[in-house]
Amino acid sequence: MPIAVVYGLLLPFLGTALGAGCVLFLRGDMPILLRRGLTGFAAGVMMAASIWSLLVPAIDECEHLGRWAFLPAFMGFWAGILFLLLLDQAIPHLHMGSDRPEGPRSSLGRSAMLVLAVILHNIPEGIAVGVIYAGLLTETGGITAIGALALSLGIAIQNFPEGAIVSMPLASEGVGRGRALCWGILSGVVEPVGALAAIGLAELVLPALPYLLSFAAGAMVYVVVEELIPESAQGAHWNLGTLCFAAGFTIMMALDVALG
Repeated sequence: MPIAVVYGLLLPFLGTALGAGCVLFLRGDMPILLRRGLTGFAAGVMMAASIWSLLVPAIDECEHLGRWAFLPAFMGFWAGILFLLLLDQAIPHLHMGSDRPEGPRSSLGRSAMLVLAVILHNIPEGIAVGVIYAGLLTETGGITAIGALALSLGIAIQNFPEGAIVSMPLASEGVGRGRALCWGILSGVVEPVGALAAIGLAELVLPALPYLLSFAAGAMVYVVVEELIPESAQGAHWNLGTLCFAAGFTIMMALDVALG
């Protein structure tokens, strides 16, 4: 596997690990405004990546279908939405700032369920990176090395606050800093694993590339609308989350267009 592809697959995980490392240098709970800002920024990056890095290439790949070129993207997008809806109902997890677990009843501790909530965020990101690089390695779908790198870099930027959002509140709740760091890093492991699985199944993936690109987009949009945007607006009204969403969206848009 080319070294550039290895770097591209590891970038999102590195973003999570670096964010989790904040627990070693910053003390106390994460300020609510900082958490809102970081969550809003992450939501903006994911939304822009869903459009420019996933949905637009999926539609372009089906240009030969003429007026029906939207159909594979439409179907894949809804499949991604429903898949994340199913996972949301099937996996016990707890969102930051909430005391009510979601999913089936479980004896898991608070720390484990916080990590599971972030893993739910990371599943579609791992799929997206894997599908993009599978298309790059097999020269399918008009995917360029720079375009694939832009997606990995954008997700890595988004993962930095997610890593911090996992590890720092855990430390403030009494979990040891080393253990909180490990939980934060663990939440990002699913991304390179999912990406490698997609590349390993490249021959099966590629005929369905437009569907899979839009599937990842749908799953990411579900996470943004269902979880990240509400989390960025919790508590007293403040526009910081909205402004940071716009910042994340435009930065990812610029990366994808300028580098793609």
